[in-house]
Amino acid sequence: MAEPKPFTPFQEKVARFVIQPMSKINTWIYRASGGRWGAKFSHGAPVCLLVTTGRKTGEPRTAPLLYLERGDDIVLVASQGGMSKNPAWYLNLEANPDCDIEIGTKTLPMRARRASAEEKAELWPALVAMYPDYDTYQARTDRDIPVLICSPH
Repeated sequence: MAEPKPFTPFQEKVARFVIQPMSKINTWIYRASGGRWGAKFSHGAPVCLLVTTGRKTGEPRTAPLLYLERGDDIVLVASQGGMSKNPAWYLNLEANPDCDIEIGTKTLPMRARRASAEEKAELWPALVAMYPDYDTYQARTDRDIPVLICSPH
C-alpha cells in the first residue's frame, strides 16, 4: 500500500467546507433521535457529541467525534482526518478544558487534558482497533495528533 500523502491546502479547504455542514447535520440527527441515529461511524466506531466553549466567542460549540470509553474517562482523537492543523474543538479545549460530552441522552460534565506521550502510546492500539484510519491520518501529517482524556469533574 502506498504511503499516505499530506493533504494540499486546497484539499484541506474543500474538506473543511464539507465537514462543517456534515457535522451540523449529524449533531442535529443525533440529538433529535436521542443518539439512536448518528451514533456509529465507519467500522462501528461510536460517536459522541463534544460541547466546548468557543475560545473567541464564548459560545457553545458542538462537534460529533469518535470516542473510546476507558473506565469513567472518554478518550478523543484530534485527528481532523490527518489535516495539517488541529481542529477548532481541540483549540477550544486548550483554552478551556471544561466540556460536556453527550452520549445518547446522557450529558457528562468533563474536564479534558492532553494525554502524555506514554499515555498516547498505550491508548493508540485500542484507538486504531476501534477505527483503523487513525494510523493513516497520523502517517499523513507531520503534526503529532493529540489524544485527549476527558474525565468527570
